[in-house]
Amino acid sequence: MIVLRQVSAYYRSEKVLDDLSLAIACGERVAVVGPNGAGKTSLLRVLTGLLPAHGTIHLQGRELNALSPRERASLISVVPQEIISDIPYVAQDFVLLGRTALLPRLGRPSPEDLSAVQEAMRLTETWDLRKRLLPEMSGGERQRLALAMALASQPKILLLDEPTSHLDLRHRAEMMRLLLKLSTEQRITLLMVVHDLTLASQYFERILLLSGGRTVADGTVAEVMTSALLETAFNCPVRVDTLPGISAVCALARL
Repeated sequence: MIVLRQVSAYYRSEKVLDDLSLAIACGERVAVVGPNGAGKTSLLRVLTGLLPAHGTIHLQGRELNALSPRERASLISVVPQEIISDIPYVAQDFVLLGRTALLPRLGRPSPEDLSAVQEAMRLTETWDLRKRLLPEMSGGERQRLALAMALASQPKILLLDEPTSHLDLRHRAEMMRLLLKLSTEQRITLLMVVHDLTLASQYFERILLLSGGRTVADGTVAEVMTSALLETAFNCPVRVDTLPGISAVCALARL
């Protein structure tokens, strides 16, 4: 589904990804973790084509640069960390933006487009909000709408850039339960940047640990969430404790 071979990328003269190779199968859930400046968001930008890169990138067996904007939009969608709260859009029209790349030039939404929007809003439990303006909504409601907009294009791959960072505990849990449901029932591949290591260990079957644009470790929670590997990535002493009753760990810096 996603294959990167020896990929490097730069912001101006600064290298942000350094000879990165990676393969992610259809339907996998992968959390991307690491310190600030590790290359996590850069990896997402490379996969969308927004950040030019050297090396080879394939999505579903096709080279990324060979895909048209329409083909790319049908394969991959992005959920940002947050959306601007004062956008004067009605919720349904905002979610319809997710179909923009699939519409004919100067064309109006078809019944198929409107059906995809309704289904995306149903999945995210936002259909009841369809006539409300975004500025009237809570942060959790807007984040669910951002996810609905991404799902409206019916993608095979969902890239998420820390979408839970501004959510409270309840909304965070609701978002993660929905993502697990999408991964399980629709076989959508999830690649999500996560700063909360406990959250990553609780909800993701695979952890990609980056530092300095390189892979420090890539594997299961047990394989990656170790004091030694986290100390290497974060450059500080780290204590890792297994949380009783759930399959997760708590990682704390020991300063």
